[in-house]
Amino acid sequence: MDAQGRGRADNIDPADQWVLNPDTGEYELRLAPSPPQSSVPRPRGATAPAGRSRSAPGPEAPAPDALPGQRRRRGTPEEPPPGRRRGRTSGRTKGKPKKGKAKKVLLWTGGGMAFVLVAVTGAGYLYLKHLEGNITTTDVGDAAKSSFSKDEAFNLLIIGTDKRTGAGNEGYGDKNSVGHADTNILLHVSKDRTNATALSIPRDLIANIPDCPTKQEDGSEKVIPGTPNVRFNTSLGQDERDPGCTMRTVKEVTGIEPDHFMMADFNAVKTLTSAVGGVEVCVGKDVDDPDSHLKLSKGKHTIEGEQALAFLRTRHSFGNEGDLDRIKVQQQFLGSLARKMSSSDTLTSPTKLYKLAEAATKALTVDTGIGKASTLKDMALELKKVPPKNITFLTVPVLDNPAEKVKATVVVNQSTAPAVFQAIKDDVSFTAVKQKEKKEKAAVAARLKGSRSAAADIRVDIYNGGAATGSAQETLAWLQNEQGVTKASQLGNAEKTLSKTTLEYSPDQADQARKLADLMGLPASAMKPGESEKNDQGLPAIVLTLGKDFKGAGTPVKSSSKAPDVDGKSTADKQVCST
Repeated sequence: MDAQGRGRADNIDPADQWVLNPDTGEYELRLAPSPPQSSVPRPRGATAPAGRSRSAPGPEAPAPDALPGQRRRRGTPEEPPPGRRRGRTSGRTKGKPKKGKAKKVLLWTGGGMAFVLVAVTGAGYLYLKHLEGNITTTDVGDAAKSSFSKDEAFNLLIIGTDKRTGAGNEGYGDKNSVGHADTNILLHVSKDRTNATALSIPRDLIANIPDCPTKQEDGSEKVIPGTPNVRFNTSLGQDERDPGCTMRTVKEVTGIEPDHFMMADFNAVKTLTSAVGGVEVCVGKDVDDPDSHLKLSKGKHTIEGEQALAFLRTRHSFGNEGDLDRIKVQQQFLGSLARKMSSSDTLTSPTKLYKLAEAATKALTVDTGIGKASTLKDMALELKKVPPKNITFLTVPVLDNPAEKVKATVVVNQSTAPAVFQAIKDDVSFTAVKQKEKKEKAAVAARLKGSRSAAADIRVDIYNGGAATGSAQETLAWLQNEQGVTKASQLGNAEKTLSKTTLEYSPDQADQARKLADLMGLPASAMKPGESEKNDQGLPAIVLTLGKDFKGAGTPVKSSSKAPDVDGKSTADKQVCST
């Protein structure tokens, strides 16, 4: 290993160093010890290079928005809503390696026309640092979160770019193209990790691309002007747009805010599918496409490398020979890949896992918020909890563009798409609800049943946990002046950003909580029995935290309990033959 621990293991092949630990029953990577490291940390204030970097985010600067004399207990000032970064930061904190235990890393990665589930069992902090040295990062400013939370639902935007520059990307036509957002999948992983939804966004979808702040080589910021009514795929590459522009366009189209992104190119598809030993696909007819050079006989095949790339790129072999049918083929491929990566054949092969880890980290470009191998490991372990049968593939509901005589683009179907977007924002699963989950939902609904206190008896502390700036103060005024809740206090920002509004209370405050839920229009799922906090007088107060779903004082907070039916949806546990 070199002095930075980045892993120039010139004389060691880690694939040959895996041994079984009899105490843990897991494989561990045994490397020669590295030279002693300095105990003096690198300065956190060091300036990082612009654009792509390997530095990690630092703390946000607070922006006060509280009235004079207001109390501060749990939070920071209310402005701006927490969780998003404002520009570049630098400095990383090194964690201490755990001794005697193997580390498991499960990575979902995005590539070319796909995203890939990669598993690797490893041991040792130094090897994680080596993998970290493979990763390329792009600072997209406040388009992405500054860190990853293991306790919340999260949205990962997976981008496949069709750029023709760089090793392994030449020879596919359109020479020297900077590329587009050719394949786009918004992966939502539920808070309880029981399910995930992979929403494909057609590249030919007509969208309004918003103004996009981008980081320049000299560290300055340049705002790329937005463009209305253009193809979604031009949100990347064109006019120097970076992945942050694609993230902002996703929010513009769906109302769903991506937390992080992963991106890879043609070469990533080839290297990753070869590293995994190929992916099994099924075609319902003979295929011979001269454009993508895909040639397969009817039936099942295991494909990798150039053949896998051709399978994912083909537009003229299946369905109506359009982008929507190509998306279905991509989803079939991804489901098969997820099944293979969860199989014992992959998870028990140390050499294969090592190759996958190397290929995956070299193929990825990610935002700086997840640009550390340890952070990717944390994200991966959360993804590992989702069973393939509960991974649902959907496509944004669309219609042919009515403005075109020759149909080449599509538009969002406003009669069906909003319900899909809302279900994802509400963290609702598109797979069947189990009996256990039904019982849990009934128990949640029961929280609204029972007596109510008088409004004047409600003692509540209000925090902003992700709602629009000023929402906590607005709610305080509304409750005191219009609803008679005179014992309310506004305490600024919560410690964490929440996607949903919550109301925390102790058992003896249930009647106050139910009354406040009635006044606020809160669903039963917002009710969180537990503990209260004490106000300045030492009296217990229930805690109202306004999440991203909060639309304003007096506006009910809606909560979907069932996802809408969507044509063409599929799950990762079932194989479908493309026709």
